[in-house]
Amino acid sequence: MRREGQPETGGDAVSEEEPGYGIGAVARRLGVPASTLRTWNLRYGIGPSRRSPGGHRRYDEADLRRLQEMNRLVRSGMPPADAARLALRQRPPAGGERSTGDAGAGEQAAPPAGMASGRPARRDAGRLAGPAAPPEAAREAAPESPAAEPGLLSAAMLARAVAAMDAPAVSVALDAALAAHGVLWTWERLVLPVFAAISRRQWETGAGIDIEHLFSNRLQAALVRFSAHAPAPVHPRPVLLAAAEEEQHTLAIQALAAALAGLAVETRVLGARTPYSALADAMRRVGPAAVFVWSQTPATGEPAPLGGLPGLRPACRVIAGGPGWGEDMPTEVVRVTTFRDAISAVMTTLR
Repeated sequence: MRREGQPETGGDAVSEEEPGYGIGAVARRLGVPASTLRTWNLRYGIGPSRRSPGGHRRYDEADLRRLQEMNRLVRSGMPPADAARLALRQRPPAGGERSTGDAGAGEQAAPPAGMASGRPARRDAGRLAGPAAPPEAAREAAPESPAAEPGLLSAAMLARAVAAMDAPAVSVALDAALAAHGVLWTWERLVLPVFAAISRRQWETGAGIDIEHLFSNRLQAALVRFSAHAPAPVHPRPVLLAAAEEEQHTLAIQALAAALAGLAVETRVLGARTPYSALADAMRRVGPAAVFVWSQTPATGEPAPLGGLPGLRPACRVIAGGPGWGEDMPTEVVRVTTFRDAISAVMTTLR
């Protein structure tokens, strides 16, 4: 019989007088197979830290808390190696939950979600750029990646999951970031750095189109899921979002649509290669408050047609975004180069 208040041995061949937890008891408590616990110990050094008087390896309370933290991080989508590193460094309090003051030495406090980010924005943070840019431009476009916080992957961790083509882990990570911080934070702190890493790989090796497509696909799906839970629109006039007439890249406008949905703004996404005549017809029918037109490559960024879009009453602001636009932008068109500025230009129109 087991003495009351003493940890159960879980079938281990250990005297019940010995303190601590056997691997069977820990496996049942965490819902993790004992074989997985042994692998974590061998590969990542996160395991029993003491020996009992009988010479058996035993898990103490601190070991158990670290394993609880690692298990939580792995279940949230973090690669086991990164989860183990965080769990060993952070040493969370009892119960596996972390308090606000328990952040590790390299960790930054979570910023407020959406537009109200308390982080000082770099001049180029959130630039509307994609993996088509050369590595110098990609480095310029991507803000520095912060350390991972509990339950979220850092950009470096996410990039490794993308490189491994671990689609489920990528989806879990993007959903968690969007739920915790919204589209703007996720775009600036995760999406741009990951695309920068993909861009560098493509320019250095000529490979990586497969992981670019996987990441784009998972990001689009995550944005759709995020938008499905957006609040009901409160503005009477929608916003039209379209790619330039020969532009096939649409990820940026899909992200902008999701960000605006989170701000209770109704959008109509017209998609890739929208003829300017079709955009003009849609403007007349819908009567939008703003029109955002995206150009990613110089071959699609002829600005003159933007000046020929119809004038509406009430007035409609035309916003050009993306690195593809050429010079001589019509004076009535607002040019934006960052994701943050695109949101601001739209929201200013709606006030």
